[in-house]
Amino acid sequence: MTPNRFHLTGLGVTLAIGMASAAFILGYQARQAATTGQQSIEVKGLAEKPVTADHGELALTLSGQGATLPEALAALRKQRPQLEQFIQQHQFQKPDIEVDNESFEPVYKKDDEGRQTEQLDYYLARQSYTLHSKDVQRIARTEHDVLQLQEAGLPVSHEPAAYLVSNLEQVKMSLIGAATDNASSRAQEFARHGNVTVGSMRSASQGAFYILPANGQNDNSDDYGGVYDKSTINKLARVVVTVRYNLN
Repeated sequence: MTPNRFHLTGLGVTLAIGMASAAFILGYQARQAATTGQQSIEVKGLAEKPVTADHGELALTLSGQGATLPEALAALRKQRPQLEQFIQQHQFQKPDIEVDNESFEPVYKKDDEGRQTEQLDYYLARQSYTLHSKDVQRIARTEHDVLQLQEAGLPVSHEPAAYLVSNLEQVKMSLIGAATDNASSRAQEFARHGNVTVGSMRSASQGAFYILPANGQNDNSDDYGGVYDKSTINKLARVVVTVRYNLN
């Protein structure tokens, strides 16, 4: 058996044991609830489905430097046509382009130990262009082709492209219904192990809402309240609900 198959088999066994243990424990809790007069049980429901980004954004920043501020701004403006030609070649029209104002900052020399001194080194001028498109593949191609500008010596940088889902509320609402059904199924299974029956819903609340990469992995250790992955086109939406049911 290969290492990957061994890992997957082990994971499957672990999940099976976990589900069986959960059913036993909550079944016991259901019995305890019925015998102690608690007469309710709380379960969590999970639902998820694949979603695809339908809007993309890419921020490009052009820079120029000079010994004086006018020289830095002149260097920036001299290189601007090359970047704008690149944007036009990728079929972005004026409504798709958000242009920020020019900005600048002084850059100071550092001493031998890397500490900043008060001696001016040069001025750095910048201007940012944010590209928007519903064609997410165009955004991806443009981000890939920025390397060609950098190889040609143009001082342009970019933030990682952001891929967004515009109908998040609709996605969330559809998942809440599915997660509630999942919670009901779990409650029925737990009650079966506890020799009780599930009655009406007593309360319900939505937990975290996740938009994850398609593989479902989440590298964010601080995900309280949910996660919104913007780095991938193909994603996985997930919602968790907590439901309390009466026990008959």
